[in-house]
Amino acid sequence: MAKQDELVFGIHAVNELIKRAPERFIELFLLKGREDERLMTIINLSKKYEISTQLVSRKVLDEKSDGEQHQGVLARITQGKTYTENDLVDILAQAKEKDETPFLLILDGVTDPHNLGACLRNADAAGVQAIIVPKDNAARLTATVRKVAVGAAETVPLVQVTNLVRTMKQLQDNGVWIIGTAGETDHCLYDEKLSGPMALVMGAEGKGMRRLTRENCDQLVKLPMAGSVSSLNVSVATGICLFEIVRQRR
Repeated sequence: MAKQDELVFGIHAVNELIKRAPERFIELFLLKGREDERLMTIINLSKKYEISTQLVSRKVLDEKSDGEQHQGVLARITQGKTYTENDLVDILAQAKEKDETPFLLILDGVTDPHNLGACLRNADAAGVQAIIVPKDNAARLTATVRKVAVGAAETVPLVQVTNLVRTMKQLQDNGVWIIGTAGETDHCLYDEKLSGPMALVMGAEGKGMRRLTRENCDQLVKLPMAGSVSSLNVSVATGICLFEIVRQRR
């Protein structure tokens, strides 16, 4: 596979990508002998957009996906757009044009691709306009991330920034309130007003946010924990926090 090519697998991820960017498909591999309704939808779309398709064995798909759960569908595609801090200006401008209140998610040190995929799915469902991650020490947009995100990787821009703190300050200069999650604060998520232009910061499991990230938040909140565990999976906690913001905005 050429360096500028990417792999994507999983029924939802491939289906969504065909609908949104059929021109990116180089070749599509489908499990030979499988003809259920979900796969037929992809087959029909591939014919519509004249995408090169091959019927292959499960062994071939397993090898190409490095043993990941491909669901009988795998595609080789051209590399998509990489979003950087320069694109944030356009993302905020587009939100203003649509009369939408800025709503962003910042992930600091989330390295597990399954967690990133789940966070993308949460963000799409909550109406988040972009997810911001540091270029270093963070999960990238891989085939596994796309599969877990079930299509959300194509709808929510993943913005990679060189300096996370600098980006946070730029957002603050544009009127975005930055709220971070930290177990040591006394402020509960459900007691705070979360209805304005906002960016939610979630740290890595166990470690949480880095010190400078935490110090540059406008406010820190925590989830009330009644049981014996000290923290939740980052994607679960992200979903809870995002939808509390959605609830207040309604």
